[in-house]
Amino acid sequence: MLPNISSKLLQAFVALADCRHFTRAAERCHLSQSAFSAVIQKLETALGAKLVERDTRNVMLTVEGEMFVDVARSLVADMQAAFGNLSDYVARRKGRVSIAALPSLAAHGLPAVIAEYRASYPGIEVRLHDALSDQCLNLLRQGKVDLAITAPNARLAEFDTRPLCSDPFYLVCRPDHALARKDHLALADLAGCELIHLAKSTSVRQHVELLTQGIAVRDSGLEVEHLATVAGLIEHGLGVALVPALTLFQFRKPNLVAVPLAPGQPERPILLAVPRSLSIAAQGMLALIELRLGSDTVRQAAP
Repeated sequence: MLPNISSKLLQAFVALADCRHFTRAAERCHLSQSAFSAVIQKLETALGAKLVERDTRNVMLTVEGEMFVDVARSLVADMQAAFGNLSDYVARRKGRVSIAALPSLAAHGLPAVIAEYRASYPGIEVRLHDALSDQCLNLLRQGKVDLAITAPNARLAEFDTRPLCSDPFYLVCRPDHALARKDHLALADLAGCELIHLAKSTSVRQHVELLTQGIAVRDSGLEVEHLATVAGLIEHGLGVALVPALTLFQFRKPNLVAVPLAPGQPERPILLAVPRSLSIAAQGMLALIELRLGSDTVRQAAP
């Protein structure tokens, strides 16, 4: 069974070993001499060994005292380091926070948040994974990230989730397209449009399929992984695309037009998913993301 020894007892003994004088050691520990003597005696009782020999002038460590002093110094140093590290984590002077985010947010919006966070807490390492919705949740489930910014997913139930913003959809087409000059579009206006699709694994594709369900859109036969590819295909007249506002920075080209869907049309929800417990560093990042990446981010992304 381990003896019940507090840090106060250890620090007092280290002070006595350094000073070799009860009065000076007591002053260093901010104790009266009688209280200090009682502390040393309590330590000796707990260890079951006499640690010091004393007379009116001198204090000497016993053999057991000489053996224990190095242990006491090491324990005190370890405790000071541990509490110092904890204080640094609490004050966000040290730590690490990892984020998984949909590529659209990882490229547009989130970089400014990370830059602001690192300027405020330069000692905290920030890691970013840009990934599709399923992969974001896998990283969160595996404990590889502290929080995920993702679209709705059937596997979200195991995490705490909160809405971050809503992402309205736009039709991207060439300026010579029949719909290019409209101020906004109803979903029915998309009938006959030849759609270029993103991969079925993307949240954008899943929402587009819901939006166009029951509407006689045409399939271009083109299904690609990257938004830059979609933009290039549209430029060459190979079809049009329905994309959310947070992706529009990929389509800001002179020969492309983005036309919003009319107000009241379904939008893509963007959610924050977090585990049941967050580190202090991650709590700070979460608060900043909620502050900076609300609906204003989507409004700024729109043309």
